[in-house]
Amino acid sequence: MGTKRSDDKRDGLGFRRRGAETTRLEAFVDAAFAFALTLVVISVGDLPNTAEELKDALKAVPSFAACFWLLAVFWRGHVDWSERFGLDDERSRQWSLLLIFLVMIFVFPLKILFSGFFAWISGGALPADFVFRSFPDVQLMFQTFAIAFGSLGSVMWALYRHAWSRRELLELDALEQSALRTVMISWALVPLFAVISMGLSFWPASFQFAAPGMVFFVLNGAQYWVRMRHRRRSSAALLEPSA
Repeated sequence: MGTKRSDDKRDGLGFRRRGAETTRLEAFVDAAFAFALTLVVISVGDLPNTAEELKDALKAVPSFAACFWLLAVFWRGHVDWSERFGLDDERSRQWSLLLIFLVMIFVFPLKILFSGFFAWISGGALPADFVFRSFPDVQLMFQTFAIAFGSLGSVMWALYRHAWSRRELLELDALEQSALRTVMISWALVPLFAVISMGLSFWPASFQFAAPGMVFFVLNGAQYWVRMRHRRRSSAALLEPSA
């Protein structure tokens, strides 16, 4: 396996940066995410030739922005993982390739689902690549998103779990091990909330409050709480007088 040089610089959670140089794995992952974003742009269609076509094209910006943000979350998650641990072994490659595979599978469904979502909440003012004709169509939207989001989150958790299994080789100190457990919990919440959303999608009454989608807003709050709890504990530990 390969690890890269570490220095004393730490990020906001307390990890030292071991990823001093870009590996071929990181370069490939970056290129794959860039290609996925290109597919989202291409899916918009031909370049507008008139002012009216330009206006129609601009209506697709919200769905593109949502896809961009979602892909950026997982790309940034992989970047952080690479910089924190610098792992380039066989298991790291397998999980990273699976992450790319899932991104390539779900990039078009996510674009379709987000365009359908924005068309729904805008009352049809924004264009939709997917038309909701019945309640099962709405269920399908939430279920597909739950599968996509949960699968990607599971792979990110697996990458950090792999780093945990290499904690002695990486020479993670107590602060880094605590931070690593925190990040693992944060990523584990993604598939957990995806399962909750999936379950709610089979309960028609939950759609009265858009519960299958609102679950993911609660997820953001839960992840924030987990990270802030770690920061408070780390700050308290640093202030404690040494024995």
